[in-house]
Amino acid sequence: MKFSPWLCGAVLLLTPVLLLAAHEYATARASLRTADLPYVAAAAPDFDAERHRLDVYSPRKGTAPRPVVIFIHGGSWNSGSKDFYAFIGRRLARQGLVAVVVNYRLSPQVQVPAMAFDCARAVRWTEQHIREYGGDPARIFLLGHSAGGGLAALLATDNALFARLGQPHNPVRGVVLDDAAGLNMYTYLQKQQYPGDAAYLVPFGPDARVWQQVSPYYHLTRQSPPFLVFVGGKTYPSIRSSSEEFCQRLRDLGQAPRFTVLPGKKHAAMVLQLYWPRNIIYQQLKEFVGLPPTSAAPAGAGH
Repeated sequence: MKFSPWLCGAVLLLTPVLLLAAHEYATARASLRTADLPYVAAAAPDFDAERHRLDVYSPRKGTAPRPVVIFIHGGSWNSGSKDFYAFIGRRLARQGLVAVVVNYRLSPQVQVPAMAFDCARAVRWTEQHIREYGGDPARIFLLGHSAGGGLAALLATDNALFARLGQPHNPVRGVVLDDAAGLNMYTYLQKQQYPGDAAYLVPFGPDARVWQQVSPYYHLTRQSPPFLVFVGGKTYPSIRSSSEEFCQRLRDLGQAPRFTVLPGKKHAAMVLQLYWPRNIIYQQLKEFVGLPPTSAAPAGAGH
């Protein structure tokens, strides 16, 4: 029997797509997604019916309560959605964690202080409700990419965000930074040395005091929680330098952050690689939150 070249080509093109679809289906079956939960009361004067929502991903099997990882997406403080990052929630749940993937308001509707407060409210909601989904409220960790990494670091280091919510303690037990942006916007916006930097004055505003207020670097203390820090070998120079500066500040304070450069990875690839469950970031994250590691990926490997 002969097959046409067109048919053979179509099969070759479709096979990877079908394999990926099957893989995604198997991953999704291992977790339970509870979508679009509001973390701000609808009666609140600033309630946003789209942006003040989060999704919870829980393992279908195993013993609760489990460590909790809240993922905060990036997008230059003006874009991004939790729905795009469902693959991260599913993979975290498949590895035995309860995952929370959040939306928050974006620029130009609000500026970064309001974004940080939204994320703090999402963390508070998680602490209050995550037992219902198999999570341990005493073991809440953050994972953030790009702008979301900067927000995650700020939540972990600026206790005033939670004091504003009436919480006497900061519930964040540790942070994983994945090519984080915004760790020191006070210095970055003073320099404005790259083309297009003036656009960041929209989410950050013109006041240098605010730039410092929302820069995690200036909130670090000896009591700050532990950090895992990843940067891409081909990421933006400002992200590489600010991450190194952030880690050095932690060392000066007596901490020993784990700093890993992933060779060849650009900024977007640093989050897209989280599609692969054996990714080195997941491997180190599991150890970080106290779960036994699976067979480890080679050091520096993307997946």
